[in-house]
Amino acid sequence: MPRLFAALQIPHDAALSLSLLRSGLPAARWVEVEDYHITLRFFGDVDNRVADAIVEALDSVTGAPFSLQLKGVDVFTPKKPRALYAGVAGSLALIGLQERIERASRKAGVKAETRKFIPHVTLARLNTQVLLDDLIKYLTTRGNFESKVFNVARFVLMSSKDSVGGGPYKIEEVWPLNEKRL
Repeated sequence: MPRLFAALQIPHDAALSLSLLRSGLPAARWVEVEDYHITLRFFGDVDNRVADAIVEALDSVTGAPFSLQLKGVDVFTPKKPRALYAGVAGSLALIGLQERIERASRKAGVKAETRKFIPHVTLARLNTQVLLDDLIKYLTTRGNFESKVFNVARFVLMSSKDSVGGGPYKIEEVWPLNEKRL
């Protein structure tokens, strides 16, 4: 049973910029640089029939290439931080692509996503051993991170280890952004 998600890959130059953030936070489990991505839609563990329906539905998603910038560093669930991430500067094109993927997913029979879409690149997983003082210092010194603007010309369907998540990730399908499918 594959564990699938639609995503944007992070280009090499932006990934290198992010890799400079991989220190200064003891007890963080850093994500491998080659596994950086922006999740557009998480599907979870699905059987092959549903995976095929997802691929067929995503075949209909169109859009033009656009530009993105990674901006800021923060944590999810600040009271009990579990993940450190780099944010994404506001992008109507990104939101539009994510919404089209969500609509296509529902047509494939996948339940609607209930969580709000917060575009981000996960940098590290945090456990209870991460000290609040260390985290505050880290966010204070690195929170103003900005990457160079980069172009997004495709989205991908990726898989991860069954039921576990995390990398290494494998690209299963690729869809170019070119407004119309041939």
